[in-house]
Amino acid sequence: MERYHAADLRGLAASLFERAGLDAEKAAVTAEILVEGDLLGHTTHGLALLPGYLDGALSGSMRGTGLPETIAATSVVETWDGKRLPGPWLVQKAIALAARRAAEFGLSGVSIQRSCHIGCLAAYLRPVAEAGQMIIVACSDPSVASVAPFGGTRRIYTPNPLAAGWPSPGGPVMIDVSMSITTNGMTNRLRAEGRQFAHPWLLDGQGVATTDPNTFFADPPGSLLPLGGTDAGHKGYALGLLLEALTSALAGHGRADAPTEWGASVLVLVIDPARFGGAEAFLRETGWMERAVHDNPPAPGVERVRLPGERGLALRAEALVQGVALHAGLPAMLRARAEAAGLAMVAPV
Repeated sequence: MERYHAADLRGLAASLFERAGLDAEKAAVTAEILVEGDLLGHTTHGLALLPGYLDGALSGSMRGTGLPETIAATSVVETWDGKRLPGPWLVQKAIALAARRAAEFGLSGVSIQRSCHIGCLAAYLRPVAEAGQMIIVACSDPSVASVAPFGGTRRIYTPNPLAAGWPSPGGPVMIDVSMSITTNGMTNRLRAEGRQFAHPWLLDGQGVATTDPNTFFADPPGSLLPLGGTDAGHKGYALGLLLEALTSALAGHGRADAPTEWGASVLVLVIDPARFGGAEAFLRETGWMERAVHDNPPAPGVERVRLPGERGLALRAEALVQGVALHAGLPAMLRARAEAAGLAMVAPV
């Protein structure tokens, strides 16, 4: 895979977004979050999302200027109408507000309705955890259905990811987990590449488990299995419903409104350990768990036991030095988009 300097990719993506109508700040933040997804190894949720974002901006589905509307507020929580503004910019704005208020009140949350897609959730975690706070980000897309309830065959909700990050003495711990066993992005990628899933992570339209991504697009359509698969999918299904409640239900706008545009309902929650048991005590506990994980005897075939996020942060550090390795097909897509906008494609490392 070709490698590119992260700064060059951010600059190209930001320029493309500006050409599509985003103001400079929104373009820069959106580009930063997409590239951060690739830096962390989430290749289906990095620059692979750029065409959908650009097309949304060019069609007017994603607004490039303006501010969200506050529709409810207390000293600790707010709810925004995102007004179809870029999701990464809205989430970064919500994190900044929640982090300030959490430092005063211990925790703070922002619920967002009618946001555009927010990209890779893991991309938001590291700065907050490095600043000594905990962060939780959750989202769902009320315009899309891809997961059936456990025991059912008709898809009714989305993979509904939940991401969280917190400080530990050795560095941030970061999780980013969907409540389905795989994602829409991976299903689309495998279908386009003519490949199968390694395990039966889908159901066909009759409810039979399968490895074939084409069944997702068949008539009747298939569905993504909940996290836990055919054996324990009742757990992932329950968590998926919880995420629907935390996102669309709290924000006051969701599937009951029958939206049609690709987007997100979002919850951002920031917690400050200093306002609970104390920052020092928090790190003492997370440090204990960190050592317990790293000292755990690895199973056969496993080199070492890692904390969540360790691999992604190691990939990020490597990519910042050696360049970001873009998934096959992405350089050609970026080159075509750059040429269409009258911009030069960045050179590989």
